[in-house]
Amino acid sequence: MSTLRFQLVKEAFSHTPVCVAPMDKRVSDYYGMNVFNRETMNKYLSKETFKIVTDAIDNGQPLGRDIASHVSAGMKMWALEMGATHYTHWFHPLTDGTAEKHDAFVEHDGKGGLIEEFEGKLLAQQEPDASSFPSGGIRNTFEARGYTAWDPSSPAFIVDDTLCIPTIFVSYTGEALDYKTPLLKAIAAIDRAASETCRFFDPTVRKVQANLGWEQEYFLVDEALFSARPDLMLTGRTLMGHESSKNQQLEDHYFGSIPPRVAAFMKELEIEGYKLGMPLKTRHNEVAPNQFELAPIYEEANLAVDHNLLVMDLMNKVAKKHNFRVLLHEKPFAGVNGSGKHNNWSLTTDTGVNLFNPGKTGEENLLFVTILVNTLMAVYKNNALLKASIASATNEHRLGANEAPPAIISAFLGKQISEVLDKLEASTTDEAIVFDAKGVMKLGVGQIPELLIDNTDRNRTSPFAFTGNRFEFRAVGSSANCASAMTALNAAVAAQLCKFNQDVRKRMDAGESKEKAIFALIREYIKTSKPIRFDGNGYSDEWKKEAEARGLDCEISVPVQYDAYLAPDVVEMFVKTGVMSEKELHARNEVKWETYTKKIQIEARVLGDMAMNHIIPVATRYQSLLLDNAYKLKELFEPAKFQKLAAEKLSLIEQMESHIDAVQTMVELMIEARKVANRIECEREKAIAYHDTVLPYFSKIRYSIDKLELIVDNEMWTLPKYRELLFIR
Repeated sequence: MSTLRFQLVKEAFSHTPVCVAPMDKRVSDYYGMNVFNRETMNKYLSKETFKIVTDAIDNGQPLGRDIASHVSAGMKMWALEMGATHYTHWFHPLTDGTAEKHDAFVEHDGKGGLIEEFEGKLLAQQEPDASSFPSGGIRNTFEARGYTAWDPSSPAFIVDDTLCIPTIFVSYTGEALDYKTPLLKAIAAIDRAASETCRFFDPTVRKVQANLGWEQEYFLVDEALFSARPDLMLTGRTLMGHESSKNQQLEDHYFGSIPPRVAAFMKELEIEGYKLGMPLKTRHNEVAPNQFELAPIYEEANLAVDHNLLVMDLMNKVAKKHNFRVLLHEKPFAGVNGSGKHNNWSLTTDTGVNLFNPGKTGEENLLFVTILVNTLMAVYKNNALLKASIASATNEHRLGANEAPPAIISAFLGKQISEVLDKLEASTTDEAIVFDAKGVMKLGVGQIPELLIDNTDRNRTSPFAFTGNRFEFRAVGSSANCASAMTALNAAVAAQLCKFNQDVRKRMDAGESKEKAIFALIREYIKTSKPIRFDGNGYSDEWKKEAEARGLDCEISVPVQYDAYLAPDVVEMFVKTGVMSEKELHARNEVKWETYTKKIQIEARVLGDMAMNHIIPVATRYQSLLLDNAYKLKELFEPAKFQKLAAEKLSLIEQMESHIDAVQTMVELMIEARKVANRIECEREKAIAYHDTVLPYFSKIRYSIDKLELIVDNEMWTLPKYRELLFIR
């Protein structure tokens, strides 16, 4: 082991858990203390202002500038009392991260001094530089104006000394330049459409809320070892590295005892998260070594997305205090599972009904089946779009392997739900729909209580699985902004429900009863959407062939997958629901293709640099030592004995020369492929070229480097190895 690497590993293994000052209160006592939530608003706003703001949040009513002035006064008072000195509009540009520009609460007082000030106009909108964020050609470099506008539905919060105000981000000409704006429009669209559907069954329903519960997977590595790996620092993943002799094959890490250092990190993360109003619920070891998961209780979808972005930022800050680095890349290590972010999605009414819960009466079950079947129709018609919504240069390393859902969208329902739908499709009478109550499993062990059995099993190979009272969109990547998937899903289901509502009314206008119209349409939809239903093993080669035969999208090239956003029926769907215009869709695809190219380009540069400046010099040096030893053996021994003694060394020298030559040749070819691709002006064609002609060299270069790692003397190898990176002490 090299001296530097030895010191780094020794330092990493010698860390002790960082003590987190225990809170002398229960979580409920300090939960949301750094959030301008309803409880806080009630204290700092007048009764009239509080009522207007909460009505706007609950019912989507617009807020006037005069109300913004009242809110800003109360918000400023609270923020200053909490020790805040600055404020920022916090938004989600098209980068999968967040953005913020901090301004101090100061203005001239007219007497040569300063006064703390925060007017309503500063709360309501700001003007960041729109030309410096991805826009897909909507804004030219010389056209810099853009606007952020306050989103009252997501409460302001304080981080360190800054008041953060969640906002949307739009161009000077009104197009969305962020993830939040289309998400809010998609949430509003499904509210309108689903509420109308619900009123066929219950006229008192006025609002349907889209909910999201994300499950964030991540890796932790020691900061010292992270800093010694240029690939981890610059790309978020290891571009080379032979797998450890022991990794996850014993499955002993999954749900295992959490290492003390990690537990200390998790504890502090939870404390800080609770202060920011995040309902963090679950923490555990995941399958791969050094892999963990964090999950909250479900929330309204827009707020949940904000909280996920906030927690990812918080994780990075807290990890550094514990001498860790968080890896949110979907595949930071080869040979072990990658990380996803399961999106648990549900719809609930203002009357307290979860629309994905089977009911107790025939009418309640008919509503459940109506929403379920329309969701299946939406997923069936938009399976290519849903795949495109989670596609990225990083997620493509994870999807399709035997560790994550395949890169084919299908829906799992479970035996009981499937049987009910099949029976309903085949029936000719409009009979009541009945679901079995939860079964009871008796284990025959005296002290073990009876287990209630859910109405569906789980299928971890399904990208879109029904799990009893919600759908779990499992294909979302760990580093992604959930808004991309949630916008596509909510918009697709909203469009489908709009069509259903229209079709029901057409049939009713033609003289059919409401019940007959609904039953007839459900039967039609069950039959039409059948190709999307699959309860088997999504990993199998047989399923890939079957999925293609069913007409499902099986495209594996990420740049080509993005074409789904521009399909005529998809453009029409987004435009009709009011979620995005055709111009916005084209612009976003330009951003997606450009981002894909840049990520592969960065990885190619890092891989080439490490191969030529780290690996080849070390391998050549060790090869020279073997050659020196061989020459010395030749001088000492006669030819026959020399051949016997030096055979193994000569074989290693030949192997090394083969791998060194392969690395050098492949790096040169990769660079040439990049040069050719870089000359392409069309962003789509350039991204495809990087996918087809540059990316394939990665695995070829890595293969030879990983073989060299096994040959070169451990003391000479400078990069921390998997066996050091993947096991926290």
